[in-house]
Amino acid sequence: QVQLVESGGGLVQAGDSLRLSCAASTRTFSSYAMGWFRRAPGKEREFVAAISGGGIRIYYSDSVKGRFTISRDNAKKTVSLQMNSLKLEDTAIYYCAADTLITTKGEEYDYWGQGTQVTVSS
Repeated sequence: QVQLVESGGGLVQAGDSLRLSCAASTRTFSSYAMGWFRRAPGKEREFVAAISGGGIRIYYSDSVKGRFTISRDNAKKTVSLQMNSLKLEDTAIYYCAADTLITTKGEEYDYWGQGTQVTVSS
């Protein structure tokens, strides 16, 4: 069982930066690929970024590529999402997720955090 807790959300203005973090409870954190997903009001859950257990493979959605950076610290059992040049359309609840294999498909992740709200205002 893996427990995930996100933090770092908040209210920012368009163009600002924000850094989300996700802390994991498992002893075998490095064996899990980690993903970030988001759900905007009235929309379906959307893939944002994913990173493999060793941090070698990284995937981004086209909508955030070049603006967001995913990283992980296996010693601290955390995964982060650095979000730069935030846009109004980035407003959503952001979730981190864990799975044994890296994937962009949310339905394949076994463990999820409770989410953290990111609101971007004009």
